[in-house]
Amino acid sequence: MPIWVDADACPVPIREIICRAATRWKVQTTFIANHVITLPPSPFISRRQVPQGFDVADNEIMDQMTKGDLVITQDIPLAAEAIEKGATVFNPRGQAFTKENIRQRLAMRNFMEEMRNAGQVTGGPAPFGQADRKEFANQLDRWLQRNARKTN
Repeated sequence: MPIWVDADACPVPIREIICRAATRWKVQTTFIANHVITLPPSPFISRRQVPQGFDVADNEIMDQMTKGDLVITQDIPLAAEAIEKGATVFNPRGQAFTKENIRQRLAMRNFMEEMRNAGQVTGGPAPFGQADRKEFANQLDRWLQRNARKTN
């Protein structure tokens, strides 16, 4: 039940939550990014730096993850691939990507990208806040509790 983190856009407070949980629950957790990220020392936490490039980190996650793993990402196409491969996926705000909602999320993402390209949409997501941290921590804790029972 490893955890794979698409770390390029993962907020620092979420990385900290993940690292504390990985060490406490003794879960192998790998952060994959195309830049250097700082992580605390732990036998359960590793980092893998990949070259710059389109979807390089995403491809590394897909090559390494297996059914039942957890993938944490904001990247909706990566989430869709990981779900298809049998992973549990949620974003750094704690919102789950599921078989039931991923098509709608992909459609909305594509629509918003078209709008941005046409100059119609200039805003982004709401600022990342304390409620997002709490929701993420709760979602991660629920996943860890379910999966710890499976392995014990």
